[in-house]
Amino acid sequence: MTTWRRIGITAVAALLGAAPVQAQDDAGFQSFLGELRVKAQAQGVRTATIDAVLPTLTLNPRVIELDRQQPGGDPNAAPPPFAPYRIKHVDTSRITRGRNAYQAQRFRLKRIEDETGVPESIMVAIWGHETNYGNVMGGFDLPRALATLAYEGRRRELFTDEFIGALKMIDRGVPRERLVGSWAGATGGPQFLPSVYNRLARDGDGDGRADIWTSDADTLASIGNYFANAGWRKGQPWGLAVTVPAGFDRGQIVNRLVSPRCPRVFARHSGWKTVAEWRALGVMPQTARWPDDTVLATLIEPDGPGATAYLLTGNYRVILDYNCSNFYALSVGLLSDAVAQ
Repeated sequence: MTTWRRIGITAVAALLGAAPVQAQDDAGFQSFLGELRVKAQAQGVRTATIDAVLPTLTLNPRVIELDRQQPGGDPNAAPPPFAPYRIKHVDTSRITRGRNAYQAQRFRLKRIEDETGVPESIMVAIWGHETNYGNVMGGFDLPRALATLAYEGRRRELFTDEFIGALKMIDRGVPRERLVGSWAGATGGPQFLPSVYNRLARDGDGDGRADIWTSDADTLASIGNYFANAGWRKGQPWGLAVTVPAGFDRGQIVNRLVSPRCPRVFARHSGWKTVAEWRALGVMPQTARWPDDTVLATLIEPDGPGATAYLLTGNYRVILDYNCSNFYALSVGLLSDAVAQ
């Protein structure tokens, strides 16, 4: 048999085999929906909601593809520099749009800050990073995406809970057509997962609904409530850019603790010292004023020695609670500072 003929037969066999595999996936998915039905009923979701949603769902291969493309990360690889990320995410356009949103929403933002202690500019910066101020919120059907991810099984428990959370959103009055967002299940201006929406979404405009899709007031109030719930300390900055003196002995600031959450993120931070201790070590702020001497802070040098470093307070860790990435949290803090100028 010639090589080309063997290749042709193999290709035809692959094509013929693809349909049964897809059919098996679809059949398996439909069977799995039966399991989700039982679990949703056990958690008190109304039968009418279950009956309205489950028959409309089909497996979404694109969601599985996107999930499998997520980088695992080499634990031994050196972290990339922060500067390129900062340039992309704290750019002139995002700052300008953020300042415009900040000014347009001041009458709402001040009230939310008074209630939560979360700075107005931090709320705006999260909004800007998550959805470009409500302009990019995703186009995936949430129940379909979440059921697909639960069926795939890589994080079955998580996405099963989030799928049931989406059904509970419908139970509490969220229109089915609102449940659109990212392939991974985040939705609305703050990009909340259903479980977060059900816990922390807030009505910011007094109409009795927490509409994080079309109401800027509800989006900002919900972000503020999230940060307050995560432990934001009123009157304390997220951090500040600093210069570390030449010849600085980094051995004296080593962090010897291992975080149970996002260990690689927190491993880049130094040990905690008071602002007074950092001052005594010769660390100097670049633009912002020093916080109170008693404030505790850690140091991160995201672009290595000799480049801009940052002292990070406990409020920085609240930003990490939203998205556990140093680059994300740093860029939120920097965008917040730029928006407030």
